[in-house]
Amino acid sequence: MSPRKKVTVLGAGMAGLAAAYELEQLGHQVEVIEASERLGGRVYTHRFGAGPDAPLVELGAMRIPANHRHTLDYIEKLGLSHKLREFKTLFSDDGAYHRTRTGFVRVREAAEVLVADYQELMGDDLKDETVLFGAWITAIGDAIAPGSFMAELRPDFAALLDAVDRIDITPFLVGEARDQIDLHAFFAAHPEVRNSGTGRINHFIGDILDETSAGLRRLEGGMDQIVTALAEQINGPIRTSHEVRGIAVHDDHVAVTVSNGQTQVLHCDQVLSTIPFSVLRRLELSGFSDDKLAVLGEVTHWPATKIGFLCRDAFWERDGINGGASYGGGHIRQTYYPAVEGDPARGAALLASYTIGADAAVLDDLPEEERHALVLDEVAGMHPELLEPGMFVEAVSLPWGKYPWSAGAGVLRWNKDEAACLEERDRAARPERGRLFFAGEPCATVTGWIDGAIESAQRAVRFIEESSR
Repeated sequence: MSPRKKVTVLGAGMAGLAAAYELEQLGHQVEVIEASERLGGRVYTHRFGAGPDAPLVELGAMRIPANHRHTLDYIEKLGLSHKLREFKTLFSDDGAYHRTRTGFVRVREAAEVLVADYQELMGDDLKDETVLFGAWITAIGDAIAPGSFMAELRPDFAALLDAVDRIDITPFLVGEARDQIDLHAFFAAHPEVRNSGTGRINHFIGDILDETSAGLRRLEGGMDQIVTALAEQINGPIRTSHEVRGIAVHDDHVAVTVSNGQTQVLHCDQVLSTIPFSVLRRLELSGFSDDKLAVLGEVTHWPATKIGFLCRDAFWERDGINGGASYGGGHIRQTYYPAVEGDPARGAALLASYTIGADAAVLDDLPEEERHALVLDEVAGMHPELLEPGMFVEAVSLPWGKYPWSAGAGVLRWNKDEAACLEERDRAARPERGRLFFAGEPCATVTGWIDGAIESAQRAVRFIEESSR
């Protein structure tokens, strides 16, 4: 074991808290500094009222894929495994809606319209089953990604379908009418197809599979329970409302300028920064290598915006929807129907809109009241019940692109091939002078998920351990 060290962790999101926990497990002394008044970073559960029976909506992380072992291991360590529940996602409930050029259709009735739309776009050169494949993967992509991004990837999708057209996909047809595709089974049997053409959409397909997986889980009672439980395991001080203004790396220490009403300079032996690069690059920095400064500017943090409604009751259940999500198109994109928890008399939460990228930026730029009114109007086009007297109670939103402590929601690498993704990760995670270390989204292999935050924290802890050997 390396000698006992004193490490200052910047940021109390999942990466910072996981790193602090892991460092203390190895015998190191830790203090955590957090700019905001709360812990958890982009794990953010909003409750409509006080008490354990209040309806809740996840304004940050809301699901855990079954293969995200880092996250599930932490949940087990923290004694929360008994609260794991199924998370119903896009296309998991065939009563949910999908927007097409002819209007809203139920997922179970969408295939014919989707195929007609896709055939008009791509022509008649592909087999019928390939067109069906293309129609469904495009429908999922449209629901997940901004429209402008999907347009950029059109040549890559064409190359993907050329590869699919050479494969017999009839074994992967599912549904009563065999008019849907089991994409998970297909890509498990033919993983090479993901690298068709330029290979730029490999990570995008990975997210498609994660976001539509039948193995997704959630924490009953709110995802912020993992934050609370983890913070309780950390012995060192966690100081909130301490904003980092500058970092200077020296050969024998790191100077961190912090403000909590008054400015002070902390002289730290070693520092682990989990500050998002979108925020870090705005600070006063010195002693950083040219390559670190370059990658700080190159990493792209995409905005995301979530808007939750408190409704009088779960009206969607009377419409035959029992969870999952609809694709509303327009400004709202995805609408999720969370499980009703707590006292039904206190209402039910609806995740009215979840958008990312350019779609989120449009909503971010609106005043809050106008943003909420726009989303209410659009969701009511799909669910007119919202306009019944007393059905809509209140709204809450979090535009992560404008949130000062993150300036974005996630680092998405959909437009990069595997080699470029790993290179960016390694450059982002590389320590500075054996004194300043990094964790968080840019340093993760899997971005946009809690698992990546924990993975990056564990890698940073290994770097800290190795630095004195």
